[in-house]
Amino acid sequence: MIRNRLITRRSLLQTGAALSATTLAAPGILRAQDQYPARNIQIVVPTAEGGGADRNFRAFTQIWQKYLNTGFEPSYYPGASGRVGYEVFMGRHDADAYSLIFGNMGPEVLNWAMQMPDFSLDDYFYWGRVDVDPCVVFVGAESPFQTIDDIVEEGKKRQLTVGTSRMAHPASIGILSIGDATGAQFNLIPLAGGKGTVAGAVTGEVDFSVLTSGSVIAAGDAVRTLCVMGTNRVGERLNNAPEMNAHFNLDLPEMLSSRAFAIHRKAAEDFPERYAILQETFKQSFEDPELAVVYEESGGAPEYLSYGGPEECGEFAAAMLELGGKYKSLLSGA
Repeated sequence: MIRNRLITRRSLLQTGAALSATTLAAPGILRAQDQYPARNIQIVVPTAEGGGADRNFRAFTQIWQKYLNTGFEPSYYPGASGRVGYEVFMGRHDADAYSLIFGNMGPEVLNWAMQMPDFSLDDYFYWGRVDVDPCVVFVGAESPFQTIDDIVEEGKKRQLTVGTSRMAHPASIGILSIGDATGAQFNLIPLAGGKGTVAGAVTGEVDFSVLTSGSVIAAGDAVRTLCVMGTNRVGERLNNAPEMNAHFNLDLPEMLSSRAFAIHRKAAEDFPERYAILQETFKQSFEDPELAVVYEESGGAPEYLSYGGPEECGEFAAAMLELGGKYKSLLSGA
């Protein structure tokens, strides 16, 4: 038996279709299962307390708890680029819909492309996307590079060093794809998280850096964004930088930091009424105008709030897994 089989596009879409049908039946189910939830929901966060994922989680659940009518109890398991948290979630938490994991789909799915976990990837799935924060190419304010085309032209003459928060990250895949499309040569340099990646560009330790845009916006005038690896939803706050696909005539998925809730597949299958309630109340939270307020107060850009169901999550995760396999040899060392 092949234990660590990949999530296939087919299986993910099948999951989405099945769960959409469940959601349509939610009103009746809600009436029949009014005892759920009978206790707090446990949330595994595979990063450190106080980080971006934690702030995002706290802001969203502040609204979600109004509709789900229960509390959330987070536990934090940083380490090994998120692998520790997933191992704990899959190995120690019951598949009863009282345990969820709140993950950053892009970089955490890419982990599996580098090295498969001890559990099957089909044993859990993302079903509730909270946000879509695009990755960007940026330089320090004193950099001689003024445009992404300047970088590409220089990269055709010599190999440029590129700071990244971790090797297996959507931002890394984005810049490698630009190199493939243009012939420019880029050498990824893993720096110490988001702050280290910003510092590398500002100090000139690397020629330029790639990172999710939230951290770049927070750096203010110390940096300048030259390209957005997705949709530029915030305009001037990213220097009205061009979008990767349009500028380089590419057809890639958006390279995102995209946080989402995931559940054991067995829980969704054994307790479809509970899963339907989770979905319904999760979606209701996006219709609450207070969500944008608390999200902005937490440091997030409200423009990045974006509801996504199991199908949208599944398509993104599958795309990241496929691209991770393509660039695996260049992403080692994560």
